[in-house]
Amino acid sequence: MKSHTLYSEGDHQWIMFGRDASKQDRIIDTNQYAIISQGKAILLDPGGIELFAPMLAGIVKHFSLDQIEHLFASHQDPDIISSLGLWDQLLDNVTLHSPWIWEGFIRHFGMQNTTYRALPDDGDTLSLGGIELHFIPAHYLHSSGNFNVYDPKAKILFSGDLGAALESVDAPLFVEDFDAHIDKMKYFHQRWMPSERAKQNWIARVRDLDVDYMAPQHGRLFTREAFHQFLDWFSDLKIGIAVP
Repeated sequence: MKSHTLYSEGDHQWIMFGRDASKQDRIIDTNQYAIISQGKAILLDPGGIELFAPMLAGIVKHFSLDQIEHLFASHQDPDIISSLGLWDQLLDNVTLHSPWIWEGFIRHFGMQNTTYRALPDDGDTLSLGGIELHFIPAHYLHSSGNFNVYDPKAKILFSGDLGAALESVDAPLFVEDFDAHIDKMKYFHQRWMPSERAKQNWIARVRDLDVDYMAPQHGRLFTREAFHQFLDWFSDLKIGIAVP
């Protein structure tokens, strides 16, 4: 599994893990993220059970496991959080931040030692070291209970499945040509995003954020210009196409 440092200033870092060439062919590629501040760390959508070993190997190259105090699951999908039972056995006194609506489902992945912090529908914040992270509602995009994470200091928006594209492990890290990238995103967003009202609500929430990078859970990352191109494109996109 490859890793890439997206942001590093003082004791504040964002690290992306992904592009796992050793994964099985029928397992989709996913991006996992770690935020570290003042020696404390949170893992964002730490991945499926099959990724636990490469994730663990990648993390210890950058920081110590005892720095991990928090996990975040944007929603309930197995590619995001089915590794929970293994993290639960490995880490002591860790807190999982995830939508309240999915607690009874996510616990099926295994939670003996982990505290579940149920996020309310209207969002919340978390103090991590010297920074404040914002859990931003993104409900129905695509899950009925769903959140993004915004770091105003690093100016990074973790967008979950928004902006997602299914890519090969050797694809570029960033969107270099937005128009050429549309075909990689279009069907996924049209099929998996069901609500026009939810779509416009999310766009209104994030459009004025100061974002240098939008970091989705699949595929390439968006620079500031590409982020705003995505918002304009997504605003006009017809979604929920499985229902005539």
